[in-house]
Amino acid sequence: MPMPSVVQGALLQCSFGMAPASLNVLPVSRVMVTGMPAADITCTTPVNIPTFGMCMSLANPEVAAATSAALGVLTPMPCIPVIPAPWAPGAPTTMVGGKPALVAGSTCICAYGGAIQITNPGATKTLA
Repeated sequence: MPMPSVVQGALLQCSFGMAPASLNVLPVSRVMVTGMPAADITCTTPVNIPTFGMCMSLANPEVAAATSAALGVLTPMPCIPVIPAPWAPGAPTTMVGGKPALVAGSTCICAYGGAIQITNPGATKTLA
């Protein structure tokens, strides 16, 4: 079943983050969807995925250290997403710059254990 394409400004949420973030898509592929740069599954750099505010994952060394210093009371620390792998799944047949297009329903995992999902793809009329 086709899913909406993800474009610049799509809203993301991390399961360990305290705030949503907007996806930043650089127009290097020159593929536009509804007038916005289209994302592909490799849009996982800190430029693409900014902070989710504060991180609550004990797998994050900063959170673990702050929590330990607070005698076990969970102490959130600033979020800096670390994404070691591409988004999955991408569009099976639609390519953006030679890579599978990023679509609603795709997820990626932060190195600190957070599951990042797309809450609003930014494009609702174009399906990939």
